[in-house]
Amino acid sequence: MPTVTILPQGWQFSASPDTTLLAAAELAGIRLLSSCRNGTCRTCLCHMPQGKVRYTVDWPGVSLDERLDGYILPCVAVAETDLALQARAVRTA
Repeated sequence: MPTVTILPQGWQFSASPDTTLLAAAELAGIRLLSSCRNGTCRTCLCHMPQGKVRYTVDWPGVSLDERLDGYILPCVAVAETDLALQARAVRTA
């Protein structure tokens, strides 16, 4: 199972291949900023400086330029490798 590290805090959690990053974080007691949970509102948008994800929807609300710059939507992204996320408004539950 891939390991996800939240930066800059260094918090880590495992991400099952059938669970979105947002849901996996919540299971680990880490709350990421979110709203719609379907990839359209962009509330959970965060930077992924390393790693690889796949999306559970065909058209997540991330532009091509943002994808190339490493931005993802964890509400509809599943980890394919170990990865790091720079997330906004992170707090422990």
